[in-house]
Order: sequence, then structure tokens, then C-alpha cells
Amino acid sequence: MGTRDQILDAAAEIMRNRGVAFATTKEIAKAAGYSEAALYKHFSDKEDLILNVLRHRMPGSIDAGPQPGAATVEDNLAVMARGALSFYQQSLPLLGGLLAQPKRMAAHRDSMNRHGAGPGRAIAGIAGYLRAEQELGRVDSAADVDTVAALLDGACFHQAFLRFYEGGPDATSAPDELARNLARTLTRALGPDTGAESRR
Repeated sequence: MGTRDQILDAAAEIMRNRGVAFATTKEIAKAAGYSEAALYKHFSDKEDLILNVLRHRMPGSIDAGPQPGAATVEDNLAVMARGALSFYQQSLPLLGGLLAQPKRMAAHRDSMNRHGAGPGRAIAGIAGYLRAEQELGRVDSAADVDTVAALLDGACFHQAFLRFYEGGPDATSAPDELARNLARTLTRALGPDTGAESRR
């Protein structure tokens, strides 16, 4: 395992236990067995490190997405729902502390924007996938894909929050049936044929 991976592992562990608001690059580097200078050889700033932890050490990567035209739209939405449920449930402990600190939240938001990241990107990614399916004729051209994307992402975030609220960091994962039901319900807003193949 290389230096970068060791730093990411240490950062993920510390951020889970303390949250990103209280985790410092100095203690992350020390936990990984390196100097803070070594950390900055691999990551431009703390937000770059946070983003890489979210991308590479959280389940359901925020950059992952299905291939338009492959499988069915319903199946693909279920895959995205599973990923989002898992990602949000695991990332809540990292980011929750920021909500109580407006200045740190603002700095974090500005830094994420500079890195082309942030919570709104997930909705944009889902909507982008659905637009690609519209172009392929697999989603009704009149369907409001932005609203469907917001509903899917919002439902996943809320369900993950409820599970975390009830069970804390060790809460059981959301059942696969939840992801499937969310996908099935939302495909009805995308046109009559989006999930037909999966039900034959």
C-alpha cells in the first residue's frame, strides 16, 4: 500500500470518529505515519483530502453511475439508489459537525465548489443520466428528469439520515427492497416503458 492510500485510510478513520470539522491534516498525517508535508504532496488542501475520502473510501462512490442504454432505467435507478443510500449513511458522521459551525461550513462549501464537488452534484449526475436516456428514447421526452433526480437523491439522503439517527454509525444498511421500491415508483414518472423489461 502506497503513501496516498495510507493517508486516505487514516483520514477516513479519523473523520468517521471525529468528523471533518475537527479532524486536522496534522493528526491524519501522524496517524498514517507521515509528516504533514508528505500529506500535501498528495492532496492540495484538506477539502481535496475530504473529497478523495468520499470518492475512494466510502461505499457507493459519488462519481459512480450506470451506463445509459444498458439494463433498464428502473434497474439503473435502483443501482443509483443503493449507492446513494450506502454513501449517505457512511458519510453522515464525517460531515454532520459542519452544520453547527456556519463559518467552517461556508469555507468547506467554497472549497468544494473550487474542486467541482458538493452535495448538488449527485442530483446533477442522476439528471444527466436520465437526459441521456431521454436522448435514447428510453425516457419520455416530457418527463421532468430534474425533479425525479431530486426526489431520488432526497429520499436516499433522508432514509440514510433516519437510519443513522436511530442506530448511529453502526446502523444496519438500508434493505435492497428500499432501493428497488424507490426506483420502481420513480420510473412511473419517466414514461410507461422505462421499467417494462425488468418486469417481463
